[in-house]
Amino acid sequence: MISKNLIFIFFNLFILHNIWTQEKENPLAGIDLRLVRSNIDYGNFAIYDQLNKEVIIDKNEGRIVFIGNSITQGWKNFMPEMFDNQTFINRGISGQTSTEMLVRFRTDVINLKPKVVVILAGTNDIAGNTLFRGLEIVAGNISSMAELASQNNIKVILCSVLPAANFPWRKGKNPDIKIPLLNRLIKDYAQKKGFYYLDYYNLMNDGNNGLKKDYGNDGVHPNMNGYKLMQKMVLDAISNIL
Repeated sequence: MISKNLIFIFFNLFILHNIWTQEKENPLAGIDLRLVRSNIDYGNFAIYDQLNKEVIIDKNEGRIVFIGNSITQGWKNFMPEMFDNQTFINRGISGQTSTEMLVRFRTDVINLKPKVVVILAGTNDIAGNTLFRGLEIVAGNISSMAELASQNNIKVILCSVLPAANFPWRKGKNPDIKIPLLNRLIKDYAQKKGFYYLDYYNLMNDGNNGLKKDYGNDGVHPNMNGYKLMQKMVLDAISNIL
């Protein structure tokens, strides 16, 4: 005969299992999402509020805006002399996905009235920093930014996503497979629309779809050598389209 203690143990395990299953299926249960959303600066507009106000809109005919994630933001840390917030403007935000960039594109790009925008996006989408819904959605966000720019007489440079064999902070996302596929979508779109496609990927690829060690220290973000190569490539691209 099963003892009462054993029945009690099984009963509690059953209850705990149900609780764990419910929590796993709905980790947001009990949270007022409306309240959360009303307090989130989704595009992180606040980061560049002040710097945008400091841009002298009508006194620069050769303005270039770079929009992107930590790869773009980190560029300013390595080469602060390149970005003066007037001629060359850095609007990278660490961790951002293409969806978040699209949300702030008017504020951080169009309203600054640049001649050219340099768009580098996709790494964090593949990493799953926000809900990943497929490469076509990412490419669509990038396309939307390009079309918004074009409609506002801003020339467009669409950058390939840099190679990465894996993401140290998010394992199992297969960027070595997904990044080349996304780059193909970006390149095909750029060629179809007549936008400049800037191919960082092939020159920085180690042969195994990872970032060359000479160009980065963590397999994802460029080091000074990486940024020097990117600087030369983007300056050539800007010269070609202006």
